[in-house]
Amino acid sequence: MKRTILMFTAIALGSLLAACSASSTTGTPTPTSVTTPTAAPTPTPTPVPASTATPAPATVDLTGTWSGTYNGFYMGTFMLTWNQSGSNVSGSIALSRPNETLHINGTLSGSAISFGAVGTVTYTGTVSGNSMSGTYTVVGGRGGGSWSANKS
Repeated sequence: MKRTILMFTAIALGSLLAACSASSTTGTPTPTSVTTPTAAPTPTPTPVPASTATPAPATVDLTGTWSGTYNGFYMGTFMLTWNQSGSNVSGSIALSRPNETLHINGTLSGSAISFGAVGTVTYTGTVSGNSMSGTYTVVGGRGGGSWSANKS
């Protein structure tokens, strides 16, 4: 039994010495831990807000009373009374045919104007100094025509 213990001890000691001598004779150190290089973090791009079209500022002052005519599906005269705040206009339109006065709202972008009477007619056109003109459309495709007006 002493022989068996001695033999196992000799084998274990020999293996241990062989492992140590192998690394010390080559001069290459045995690494104790492995480090893996890490990539630098990728920066997250900052979102850029989408541009929004800004209407051109109003170039004329529509505030006041305008008188005009309309021809086409409806024909007659009208009187516009405008109040303006920046590019927004509001007021009333008094029509001769049909004989009624309606509240209107609209916008002015540069010299282009667009406005409408309560649910029945929409107007588009251009303004130049103390005059404006354009076309009107009856909602529902029932017709349309032209219009023009001058500041009183």
